[in-house]
Amino acid sequence: MELFPPIPLAEWRDTKETLHRFAQVIGKIRLAASVQRNHWWNVPFRLTGRGTTTSPMGQVDGNPIFPIDFDFVAHRLVVSALDGREVSFPLAGRSVASFYAAVMEALDALGVRTRPALPRPFDLPDSGRPFADDTEHATYDPAHANRYWRVLSQVASVLEEFAAGYSGKVSPVHHFWHTFDLAHTRFSERRVQQPEGADAVTREAYSREVISFGFWFGDDTFPEPAFYAYTAPEPAGLADAPLEPPAARWVPRGSSHLAVLRYDDVRTESDRRAAVLAFYESAYLAGARRAGWDVDGLACPGGVTDPVLRP
Repeated sequence: MELFPPIPLAEWRDTKETLHRFAQVIGKIRLAASVQRNHWWNVPFRLTGRGTTTSPMGQVDGNPIFPIDFDFVAHRLVVSALDGREVSFPLAGRSVASFYAAVMEALDALGVRTRPALPRPFDLPDSGRPFADDTEHATYDPAHANRYWRVLSQVASVLEEFAAGYSGKVSPVHHFWHTFDLAHTRFSERRVQQPEGADAVTREAYSREVISFGFWFGDDTFPEPAFYAYTAPEPAGLADAPLEPPAARWVPRGSSHLAVLRYDDVRTESDRRAAVLAFYESAYLAGARRAGWDVDGLACPGGVTDPVLRP
């Protein structure tokens, strides 16, 4: 199977827009039914061998324990309980409104009382429209949905390999449903004082210095898939640091910068995996060195922390 197959945004935009809202419906249920973890690690999805999952939720709020899984092989949503009961339905042929109604029926059938606190999209152009009223987004192409999951899985594998090289605090490799990207973050233990008026999501996500790495499928502001990295807070001179491979570049983002490597540029490389790993490493070193992180002390070659055991 080809590593990083073509996935131009223009070819599957309608499916992506529908699937993004499907994901937000399930993500908001996960947010309501899970215990809050530091830096919102309870919010994103994880990948499975067939799609994405919320992981088990419930119990602490009086509901049964239940996971919700997107199956992008059989193209179904699966809601299950620990006692073996399961409700599933096809993803194709549904608007966001009909998907939302089917999800609520599935939860009721399993005795789950959890509901999204704000049942409408987050940070999308139609954020004022309830999911239950969205009959506009109703495109689900199974081939495009399956390719989305395969690309996610391939990028996640590379991010897991990259994650092995750092012994400090790190996030899981996880899929954020609100921004529809895959991300992995390295932390220093230095606290960050957020400006007065910063929202609660930002304050918790960036309460420590971070260097974050990820991949997104493109949107209206950057209409193509790309690998990315950023340092927050951004140290002086970050955008002057070299990036690898040569096609990578720094892109202004408000008052800061984003390291970007276009997905299609990676596809021209003879070793695509090595190109992405080199990109992430160069972006990490650019931020860590300028922010004064202990690069050598936090290194973890080959995923081994004990220098005696290192090859």
